[in-house]
Amino acid sequence: MIAVIKVAGQQFKVEKDQTLYVPRLEGKAGDKVEGIEVLLASADGKLSVGTTVAAEIIDQVKGDTVIAYKQKRRKGFHKKKGHRTAYTKIKVTSIA
Repeated sequence: MIAVIKVAGQQFKVEKDQTLYVPRLEGKAGDKVEGIEVLLASADGKLSVGTTVAAEIIDQVKGDTVIAYKQKRRKGFHKKKGHRTAYTKIKVTSIA
């Protein structure tokens, strides 16, 4: 069974027992995730709406460093900033 879910404004295509990284959600490792919006579900070629997806938080992680560098030539101006985006690693436990 495959489902399309919406988490924190982004859509993901998931299957049972799949792990994925989503934008940061509140909670600790081992917590259950509630409030996942299911847009569409498909089982054996039949589409359905209104199903539920249960997931579990595995870990809170940070992504790779993204560096923003600005410079103006011949003026001596340069600025370097960076950040690491926070993600939550979740595992889909069931699609019903």
